Amino acid sequence: MRMGVVARLDMPMAIKLARNVIEFLIENGVEVSIDTSLADKVPEFKDLARDLKEMDVDIILTIGGDGTILRTQSFIEGKKIPLLGVNMGTVGFLTEIDPKNVFQELKEVLQGNYIIEERTQLDVYHHGKLPSALNEVVMMTREPAKMLHIQILVDDEVVEELRADGIIVATPSGSTAYSMSAGGPIVDPRVEAFIIVPICPFKLSARPLVVSDESEIRIKLLKKGKKAIAVVDGQFKEEINYMEELIFQKSKNKAYFVRLTKNFYKKVREKLIEGGITPSKE
Repeated sequence: MRMGVVARLDMPMAIKLARNVIEFLIENGVEVSIDTSLADKVPEFKDLARDLKEMDVDIILTIGGDGTILRTQSFIEGKKIPLLGVNMGTVGFLTEIDPKNVFQELKEVLQGNYIIEERTQLDVYHHGKLPSALNEVVMMTREPAKMLHIQILVDDEVVEELRADGIIVATPSGSTAYSMSAGGPIVDPRVEAFIIVPICPFKLSARPLVVSDESEIRIKLLKKGKKAIAVVDGQFKEEINYMEELIFQKSKNKAYFVRLTKNFYKKVREKLIEGGITPSKE
């Protein structure tokens, strides 16, 4: 097996675990590649360094949180490399392995005891194609305490015009992230849908929408003199001006994850029961 390793670099515990995992994988006959940025933190493995975009591996192991997974996915778009996440973050909905079980569960993976789960992504367009979104795209005002005037269209039909702090267009994967915090529903990742969630709308009738993932969604900025910013998966930013549109369609490229179980609702209960707060790590 060939495995890539990526880690959150601002967390010493993640780097320490990455070092131990690399040693474990090598000892178990795995051909290991590590992200070039990680190689700077573990110089003893610098000969294994590879640019993330150029990695040719069977699985990429991410050691961090959902942000680490989203960043990694943005670099391997279209390559069909499944991700296996070790949760060193807070909630870690996209991750699969708890750090205390990492070596035991890696043995299961090396023995082939896993499944591959596909997740839908969003293609995003504004003056050309932007990076695809695995979780969500958020359009928000550039200025605090200012509202946006926006129009929502689904398949060329006007669904709503409203003033709000912003709007979220999310995939089922993103339904347990910012969308949920803004009042959107939790959507099983097997459901073929997208979620549209206004952020603090100044209109009682404005409610979250669940639409077919075969639909084309357009969000237009209506008020002259107001600019907005679109943030794709917390990784990429794009400025939106008056009467410009963001266009959303289902991506042909899916994201792939290594899963040891299929228990989505168990994960929902476990991850959300404490409101995303886990004990502090020394």
